[in-house]
Amino acid sequence: MRTLILGGARSGKSALAERLATESGHEVVYIATAQAHDEEMAARIAHHRAQRPPHWLSVEEPLALADALQTHARPGRCVLVDCLTLWLSNLLGHPDSEHFKRERDALLHLLPSLKGQVLLVSNEVGLGVVPMGELTRRFVDEAGRLHQLLAAQCERVVLVVAGLPMPLKGSLT
Repeated sequence: MRTLILGGARSGKSALAERLATESGHEVVYIATAQAHDEEMAARIAHHRAQRPPHWLSVEEPLALADALQTHARPGRCVLVDCLTLWLSNLLGHPDSEHFKRERDALLHLLPSLKGQVLLVSNEVGLGVVPMGELTRRFVDEAGRLHQLLAAQCERVVLVVAGLPMPLKGSLT
């Protein structure tokens, strides 16, 4: 089962993913994509680390997500990726402009063959105004395209607003 969980900032999407991971009854691997480029982000990362159950395996992988998924996904295991938009930011900021395309294509190619449960968390950023800056517009465009491609491959897609999960595809039960 592959699940894409979308929502805005502080919508409750990560809490839902963590609840689904716990309820799966499987061993959980948490793949974090954040990088601490400043003190505020370092504090956020530390907070998230402290919130995770100690028996969950945590893997920090800001770029090579497909490789991390291939390594850790297997029957009887739930892999939670949080979050795809940070991963996208990391890739769009990479000095090799083609790195993003290679990593995105690797993820899309691998996802259908993954065993076990996979939970993908991402920020829905396309509901606001069109950004003024070129890089920001590219980020919003690429996130929207990525979400469409992932949603087509996932058995379940959920939008979370104000802590309320709204299934868009599949069911939460």
